[in-house]
Amino acid sequence: MTPPILKVENLRIAFGGVAAADGVELEIAAGEFMAIIGPNGAGKTTFLNLCTGYVKPATGSVLFEGRDITGLSPRAITRRGIARAFQIPQLFAGHSLLENVMLALAARHGIRQVLAPLDREAYRVEGRALLELVGLETAAGQPVSELPEGMRKLADIALALALKPRLLLMDEPTSGVSAQEKYALMGTLMQVLKTEGITALFVEHDMEIVRTYAGRVLVWDSGKVLASGAPEAVLADERVIRSVVGAV
Repeated sequence: MTPPILKVENLRIAFGGVAAADGVELEIAAGEFMAIIGPNGAGKTTFLNLCTGYVKPATGSVLFEGRDITGLSPRAITRRGIARAFQIPQLFAGHSLLENVMLALAARHGIRQVLAPLDREAYRVEGRALLELVGLETAAGQPVSELPEGMRKLADIALALALKPRLLLMDEPTSGVSAQEKYALMGTLMQVLKTEGITALFVEHDMEIVRTYAGRVLVWDSGKVLASGAPEAVLADERVIRSVVGAV
């Protein structure tokens, strides 16, 4: 039997006495596109940090494809096949979009020497292919600082894709993006994930985005999973309406 791509068991962590994860148990199957919703401070981003090694749990375990990755460094977890896109895009603003992708490709290939050349033809070819995949090929030569927020979000995702992940975790992919750009961004993202066969988990505050694009919704409240299921059912749940939807 194939194990879930991600499984967490009895995950616990607290900050200043406030639980961000309080005995969390959940599984994500390969191929899912799952949204996490919940009020601010509920522990949503902390959960992503626990799964990617930026925060270590007090107790519990995180398993990726059946293997325990609890306590591994973010770099080691990335090498196992989990990538992360942040709420604020993690880009080198002074470099072009293509140069940013090439840096991510160099990291994937394990460049160790500081003086090793990063501007390689193979990286350029692969970098341009990645930008074409996310619809940014015409902006390849532009400095990242000149890109609008929607394009910067896609650029950050392109960097994550350069790492060849099997699981992508995203923190508010539509945050800061204009209402006109949100659906185009998510439509492109969905197409890329399906094409590349990547499972994804994303934190989101826009309920229409969740309703439109998520296959399953996980509701986080006070460090616990309040509800989980199909968007229509979860968003109609009175507990969710009372505790979460009115607060996001």
